[in-house]
Amino acid sequence: MSFYEKLPSDFLIQFYYEVKKMISKGSVSKNMYYELGLIIATASRRGILLDKPKDFEQHIVHELLTELSNFNK
Repeated sequence: MSFYEKLPSDFLIQFYYEVKKMISKGSVSKNMYYELGLIIATASRRGILLDKPKDFEQHIVHELLTELSNFNK
């Protein structure tokens, strides 16, 4: 079980918005995009749809994209 799966949904969503805010300021690494992907995947499993940044696919690993696409079907 990942750290994000242990968080209540409201905390998970708030954490998502904080990471997105950091991305918009340009103060993140590729690892932050990976973390954002984990957050989005966890939220998807809970039925919560969160938007991906427009440059998300450029920064995230292929395996995580596959996992995310499976949850959005």
